[in-house]
Order: sequence, then structure tokens, then C-alpha cells
Amino acid sequence: MKKLTAFALALSASPAFAASGSFFSLRNTDFIVTIAFLVFVGILIYFKIPSIIGGMLDKRAEGIRADLDEARRLREEAQEIYASYERRQREVKTQADEIVANAKREAEGQAAKAREDLKLSIARRLKAAEDQIAGAESDAVRAVRDRAVQAAVAAASEILGKQVASGQRSAGIDDAIDEVARRLN
Repeated sequence: MKKLTAFALALSASPAFAASGSFFSLRNTDFIVTIAFLVFVGILIYFKIPSIIGGMLDKRAEGIRADLDEARRLREEAQEIYASYERRQREVKTQADEIVANAKREAEGQAAKAREDLKLSIARRLKAAEDQIAGAESDAVRAVRDRAVQAAVAAASEILGKQVASGQRSAGIDDAIDEVARRLN
């Protein structure tokens, strides 16, 4: 009832009442438009168009709610995936740091081993060089002795050949050879 009274007041305040002549006449276009509008609203109410529109809006609201829920779910999944990728990145970085540290330790170990091997190689080469020098020295001493013996024997045989008579030559030579042998040994 209140709605009908409010509707009647709204109609009474319309500009159609300000015009001259009877409002409720079929010759008044404002009255015809008002009647047509009321018939149109009545048809809408009779076919329950407001509830259909309300239902459509509710369905659309539900669709929007479902889309928002799906968006929230996808956002949460994306955050979880992002967090897992961050964890994996930290793990990979840690593994990479460990690999680099292991490589450094191995490189330092290999360098220390190479230094030690180099020291041993140098020591072996020095020893081989010293042995070679000692061998060359002993060869040189032996060669000098051999030359000295040859020179002494040649000189002794020449001197004895001049001084000693032919009968005493062999006895003097034997004595000289014995004396040279004694001195060299």
C-alpha cells in the first residue's frame, strides 16, 4: 500500500499536471505515456523479469566470485612455486659454492703435489749431475794417471837406454817398473 501511495505522489508531482486540460484524457500524450509505462512495468513484473535479471546478476556475481577464488588459488600456487624456486636457487647456489670450494682445495692439493714432485725431480737431477761430475772427474784422474804412467815409462826407458849398458838394461828396467808400480798404488 505504501508503494502505491508513493507511486501516486510521484505521478501527481509530474509535469503533466502542470499542463492545462484534463490529465486523464486519451488526448493527453502524457497520460498515454504514463499508461504505457505502467503497462510495461506490469508486463515486466508479470513475466518476473526483475527476478530473472536478479538471477542473472546473482549468476554473474557467483561467476565473479568463482573467478576471484580461482585467481586467489592461482596466486597462492604461484607464490608456492616462487618459494620453491627460491629454495632451489639457494640450494643450487650452496652446491655451486661447495663445488668451487672443493675445486679450490683440489687445485691447492695438486699445486702442493706438483711443487713436491718438482723438488724431487730437481733433487734427482742434481744427484744425477753430481754423479756425472764425479764420474767425469774419476775418468779425468784415471786418464791423467795413465798419461803420467806412459810418460814416466817413456822417460825412464829413454834415460835408462842412454845410461845403462846393454847388459844392465833389462835389470834396470825391471827395477824402474817395480818402483813406478809401488808409487802409483
